[in-house]
Amino acid sequence: MQDAWTSDLSEPSNTHVSPFDAAFPGTLPHLNSRCVELGVRTAIALNSQVHNRSAFDRKHYFYSDLPSGYQITQHYAPFATGGTLQLQNAGKRVRIHQVQLEQDTGKSTFDSRRHISSIDLNRAGTGLMEIVSEPDMRSPEEAGEYVRTLQALLRSVGSSDGNMEQGSMRCDVNVSVHRPNEPFGTRCEIKNINSVKFMMTAIASEAFRHIELRNRGLPVPQETRGFDEEKAETYALRSKEDAPDYRYMPDPNLPPLLIDQAYVSRIREQMPELPNETRTRLMKMGLSARDADVLMAVDTGREVGYDGELGQGAVAYFDQVAQERDAKAVVNWITHELLGQLALRHEVFKDNVFSVTQMGDLVDLVQTKRITGTSGKTILRHILTHRSNEMPSALAAKLQLLVSTDTDGSALEEWCTQAIEAMPRESEAVRKGNMNVLNKLLGHVMRCSRGRADAQAARTALQRLLAQ
Repeated sequence: MQDAWTSDLSEPSNTHVSPFDAAFPGTLPHLNSRCVELGVRTAIALNSQVHNRSAFDRKHYFYSDLPSGYQITQHYAPFATGGTLQLQNAGKRVRIHQVQLEQDTGKSTFDSRRHISSIDLNRAGTGLMEIVSEPDMRSPEEAGEYVRTLQALLRSVGSSDGNMEQGSMRCDVNVSVHRPNEPFGTRCEIKNINSVKFMMTAIASEAFRHIELRNRGLPVPQETRGFDEEKAETYALRSKEDAPDYRYMPDPNLPPLLIDQAYVSRIREQMPELPNETRTRLMKMGLSARDADVLMAVDTGREVGYDGELGQGAVAYFDQVAQERDAKAVVNWITHELLGQLALRHEVFKDNVFSVTQMGDLVDLVQTKRITGTSGKTILRHILTHRSNEMPSALAAKLQLLVSTDTDGSALEEWCTQAIEAMPRESEAVRKGNMNVLNKLLGHVMRCSRGRADAQAARTALQRLLAQ
């Protein structure tokens, strides 16, 4: 397994290929120690048992994207077995069968216009981690929750960014149907599904296909299938191979992998907070389940760096801003205002230029009523638009957005008078008892004051002037 960093999809084809991955004669494989560390992290997070000794096998098959004719894997002696993954919504635990290290293959693409197949070996030999679950899921929805939960866990420990669309994470799904109190039916494997949505659709499509065959009295052949995203149907690729068909044999070039408990203990001590722990902690701080889920979902935008660590996500951003501040106010500004503005700009959280210090200053300004919420939104938009590093307090003074401090209320009365004169029909409606229209007058006051007027004080002043 090559030592080079995983190739990016934007890089030209066949520019990161080692001699071994291209099956040059006389070349030997080399185990990537970083892959082992990230695998152990994942095993610990899944409560799997990390074995002191594991071994590598050769899995033989002949495809054009596998120049050597075999894949190095750990089918018979994986480095970790057992473990569970808790599904929050389904209320069940999915058992983990094993976690193993493998090497990735190349990528073959077909040009339908020129009828040419091309092979890109950039990813060939890159270390893969395969997580094999037990057959504990009973619906497409449970399978979807399993993958999303696993994505969050992998991101939290830094072993993967879990981006299925870019190929960082892929799913092979085994589907079978059976009647109640009967053994499992014949299973078919659907290969290389690259999104949770497509995976759930593929499972439903394949299950209905099995049911139709059985209702007609026909057997379900064991086979490997692909998924046509446009037709939302699975299609046959080949008959399903069993282990003897792959002619497994111990790899003669890679010695057994030995992992001592001191190594595992050291990694365990450095483990970051896991998703369930994060969710519980956030809710203890006063956040709703929805707020916690939104922050944790935004963490999916983090990217794995060259050191294998994830960049700062929304949870860490929130934690820093919320120190000695009202957690609910902070999360509202992050989830409703900041994320909303980023979405309008078609940006993700990693593109955010609104710093922790700026957000803290903005929340303080609004909480101490030095500016209104409307003015706070204006400042937020200004900083994101101009990518400014100015502090919100300085911008509030520069843009004249600080709440009016005139003690006699002359400015507020003038703004209210202007609103009444500018909107005579609405003013008359309020005088006749339609208090809902008062909000239109209040909006005019806020525009005249550029958000500096206190809304409650303005409402009281409007009612007094209209009563006169």
